[in-house]
Amino acid sequence: MEGCVFCEIAAGRTAAHRVLDEPEAVAFLDRRPLIKGHVLLVPREHHETLTDVPPEALGPLFTLAQRLAGAVQRGLGAAGSFVAMNNKVSQSVPHLHVHVVPRDRGDGLRGFFWPRHAYDGDGEAAEYAARIRAAL
Repeated sequence: MEGCVFCEIAAGRTAAHRVLDEPEAVAFLDRRPLIKGHVLLVPREHHETLTDVPPEALGPLFTLAQRLAGAVQRGLGAAGSFVAMNNKVSQSVPHLHVHVVPRDRGDGLRGFFWPRHAYDGDGEAAEYAARIRAAL
């Protein structure tokens, strides 16, 4: 879809720290991570919300979400992960995306009032992306 930043990333026209590149979806680091290593999984085909996705595309998408959750934990040494999506409300980009966030006890995330933790620079973001890619 024209003007959609996630479509542009999926097509390779906008740079992102990719961790997964599959025929049905791509995953990349969130530019405003809740926790460093926060990944967004987006289908290549533009769908605004979960209810817009054709049923036959859901299985492949969530199989990738499952793989990413494991990779984030293994690659970053996290105790667990948080996997979620918003539909319209709190959805900053109107393109379906699944958040996969590494979690550890005492990481500061409480309820839904979460601080953001920026990367120290492009090099650190690239390192996090590489660690998750290697764990896939």
